[in-house]
Amino acid sequence: MPVTQGDTRRSILDTAQRIMSRKGFAAVGINEVLSAAGVPKGSFYHYFNSKDAFGEAMMQSYFTDYLADMDRVLAEPGATSAQRLLNYWQSWRDTQSVDECQGKCLAVKLGAEVADLSESMRLALKDGTTAIVDRLERAIAAGVEDGSLSVDDGVRTTAQVLYDMWLGASVMAKIHRDIAALDSAMAATRRLLHL
Repeated sequence: MPVTQGDTRRSILDTAQRIMSRKGFAAVGINEVLSAAGVPKGSFYHYFNSKDAFGEAMMQSYFTDYLADMDRVLAEPGATSAQRLLNYWQSWRDTQSVDECQGKCLAVKLGAEVADLSESMRLALKDGTTAIVDRLERAIAAGVEDGSLSVDDGVRTTAQVLYDMWLGASVMAKIHRDIAALDSAMAATRRLLHL
């Protein structure tokens, strides 16, 4: 089957995510991504107007995939809302502790770097992380409703605090190359949700 333009674009974005999750945005040149994706060097601007537009598209693609996985975990049949949330955070812990705590989350890896580098990438990060907190809020509200968890603060506040805590714990795990911060985040999550 011939490769379509959409397949080539997606291949570039997927390849960039893999490379940039290890190296960062500024440290990776477009030629490195194109070479790894097997795409001719001269064709980059056929798919993206600039490196910023490319970075924005990469973040949007990343969050589209991330949110689809999150939706799957938070809709797991036969589990309480509390168990679904714990499964989500366990998955987070597992993916952030790979390769000596280098993780696979682009929000963790690129957040601080690109927020000051590119307004379009910052906005893509903002939209993506807001969508994550929205889903956490809905899952926590469902847990309060089904009685599988409870919160002392508002549901939205709790969702935001939990996301912020896990993001910070992921950064600390990278700094220390140790999963202790992620384990502390899990224990604090259980306390905040009264589990």
